[in-house]
Amino acid sequence: MRVYLVIIDETEEARAALRFASRRAAKTGGVVHLLALVPKQGFSAFGAIQDTIEEEARERAEMLATGAAGELMVESGQMPQIAVRVGDGQAVIVDYLKDHPEVAALVLGAAAEGGPGPLVSHFTASAGTLPCPLFVVPGGLGEAEIDRLS
Repeated sequence: MRVYLVIIDETEEARAALRFASRRAAKTGGVVHLLALVPKQGFSAFGAIQDTIEEEARERAEMLATGAAGELMVESGQMPQIAVRVGDGQAVIVDYLKDHPEVAALVLGAAAEGGPGPLVSHFTASAGTLPCPLFVVPGGLGEAEIDRLS
């Protein structure tokens, strides 16, 4: 079974990547994994405050991923696997790919304007070392175009 890994956040790029991945999964008999990233908070002399900030960020990421999963369930009838991880985004994704060899493709969205973003920049530069193909969905594509290409 093909697994399409999408990094989910609040951006339009993530929505485009999710749409592409869900359509590919439906057409290939695959599934979608959603990975929400929670950045590690910088050191604070007040550990309890730092813990609270991290917990709030984790809860927000979980809500975001659950909401995206619900939308995907309504659209495609398939419930994706959800994971929320704390840490440096690039390292977390690499670790996730190592722990999940069933992932057939990493699907990222690029911004419609400006630079491509840190994850797209990093993973396109190191695409040759990834254990799976990298799909980058251009941010300027509309839903109909994404549907046609997927």
